[in-house]
Amino acid sequence: MQQLPPFLPSDRVYIVTWNVGSAVPPDDITPLFGPNVSEGTVDMFIVGLQEVNSMINKRLKDVLFSDQWSERCMDTLSPFGYVLVASQRMQGVLLLVFSKFCHLPFLRGVQTESTRTGLGGYWGNKGGVSARMTAFGHPVCFLNCHLPAHMRNLEQRMEDFESILQQQQFDGGAATGVLDHDVLFWFGDLNFRIEDYDIHVVKCAIDSNKLPLLWERDQLNMAKSTESILEGFNEGPLKFPPTYKFDVGTHTYDTSAKKRKPAWTDRILWHLRRTGSPVPTHNAALQRGLTSWLGGATKVTQHVYRSHMGYTISDHKPVSALFSLHFPFKVDTALVELQVNKEWCKVSDATVGFTVASDYQRSSWDWIAIYKVGFRHHKDYQAYIWAKGEHVTQVTFSEEDLPRDECEYIVGYYSNNMNSIVGLSTPIPTACRSDSPDLSSEDDSTLVLLAPNSRSPSPKPAKHHRHRRSRSPAVPALSSNPLPSLQGLSLCPRSKEGQSRSRSPCSAAKKERLVSPDAVQSPAVSPLSPLSPRSPVSPGSGVTAPEALIAAILGDKDQLRLAPQGSNK
Repeated sequence: MQQLPPFLPSDRVYIVTWNVGSAVPPDDITPLFGPNVSEGTVDMFIVGLQEVNSMINKRLKDVLFSDQWSERCMDTLSPFGYVLVASQRMQGVLLLVFSKFCHLPFLRGVQTESTRTGLGGYWGNKGGVSARMTAFGHPVCFLNCHLPAHMRNLEQRMEDFESILQQQQFDGGAATGVLDHDVLFWFGDLNFRIEDYDIHVVKCAIDSNKLPLLWERDQLNMAKSTESILEGFNEGPLKFPPTYKFDVGTHTYDTSAKKRKPAWTDRILWHLRRTGSPVPTHNAALQRGLTSWLGGATKVTQHVYRSHMGYTISDHKPVSALFSLHFPFKVDTALVELQVNKEWCKVSDATVGFTVASDYQRSSWDWIAIYKVGFRHHKDYQAYIWAKGEHVTQVTFSEEDLPRDECEYIVGYYSNNMNSIVGLSTPIPTACRSDSPDLSSEDDSTLVLLAPNSRSPSPKPAKHHRHRRSRSPAVPALSSNPLPSLQGLSLCPRSKEGQSRSRSPCSAAKKERLVSPDAVQSPAVSPLSPLSPRSPVSPGSGVTAPEALIAAILGDKDQLRLAPQGSNK
């Protein structure tokens, strides 16, 4: 049975928040993730951005393809073994959650939510986006917010934050609300300002490094003692200068006619639930005793809280923080154990056996995929195969599915019910060769999306290589608002010149790969719902550009519900 790498004594979470001011990503954002990102000592990276360019033309482009910031973050972190677990976008507010690939089987029940508070709740320029999951048996939530600006709007900021906490609800489990999670990380452009002192006093205190003088008049610090909604929220000391407001392209605080006072608008806080998750056991008394003996609730230790003053593309500076999560216990047994050959040298090696835990509920939408080491997210695979059939315990990849590169791959089991990979093999060296000397050298045709393929991080457009074709049980891209309710996308084959036939999944020979494993279309299926591979793409259905534009403007999954324009009989 394959064993995954051992865990560190505590799990390290690194959070970045940045109001990017509609700017394009700089060429190198590696320093944002700390000096030791290549060493793999961090278990999860969380990125919260605000004011990502959401002009109509730019937003439509992101709907049709993918946004630049998500691509840049994936390009930066995936070479170091980090995989995108969750993504949620609401107009200019974007949240990305990355994890070391070996932890994927223990991050379960991934869900995302968004709450608009701009224009009285009708516009998504302000509000919050969140991602929650059960990490090693403990419910954890990440909340990225952009709250109202200006000194005078303190009360409105508190009301909006309370509204976000109340409106964001998750399905299943004990942690249905944001504050019900063992650990909540709250971060973003929270827009709290420094009261009383004028701009000259504030700048003088910054220049003379008398920051504690400004802490005392920071609106968020003062509100902690008066606002009940902030009870239990913790923050490390602000030992870095205020991160707002700078002249773009410089390190100089605002010299415009408005002369905004510097302020710590960009913050990272955490909240612990008073009673942590109990140790899982059927004996209640033993459960209470073990939880107490093992240390009770989850604990959080902050190691670093800093700004990144070198970036000048925005009037804000990025802020990051490094935490250790100390869990009283860990669920570190995978729900699905995969059995694979130690090396794949021929087609007959490509049989994958799997053992499912007794408490795991299988779905006919579960699938097993081959991933190249360094993959970006759960749909960035080389090939997939449905894990259908209640009593099926192994699958075999076909010859055309096998990778041709001489490098390492891993096999993953994706759970549709949990929206996550719940089983991984160890890396497998491959140098596959055909068992048949008459194998045709004909390449697969390339799938061309005739409708929006993603509004969120997704694999880059497929190159014309045999081993990079898309054979997903869903659209080959993640999704994260605003088109989660589209019921299908149009696909058609585009063959290379001189090819006489198509071997694309759109061809008749591959029709079985484009329908449900049970050949039954679920009425609740949403092929673009966040992190969901439920519905295979359907060749007769489509989405028009005007419809995509409407959804891009509204940014609301409930505003657009399109029925398929065609169906397969």
